[in-house]
Amino acid sequence: KLCLAQIAKTQIIPITEGIALLAADLSLEFSLPMADALVLATARAQKAELLTSDSDFRSIPGTRVL
Repeated sequence: KLCLAQIAKTQIIPITEGIALLAADLSLEFSLPMADALVLATARAQKAELLTSDSDFRSIPGTRVL
């Protein structure tokens, strides 16, 4: 039930051209794989802090590694 409740709160954000271009820049700037860069770019486009357990993000502004 908890999983379904979380899914119901989830907002799907489409990958726009702007997010894709930002992801490319972030990938180069922080040496991130493109999938990680897309997640970061989406968070930034939403003006959201990125919470993750991925230590690759530890020195990137706007992220918090748990």
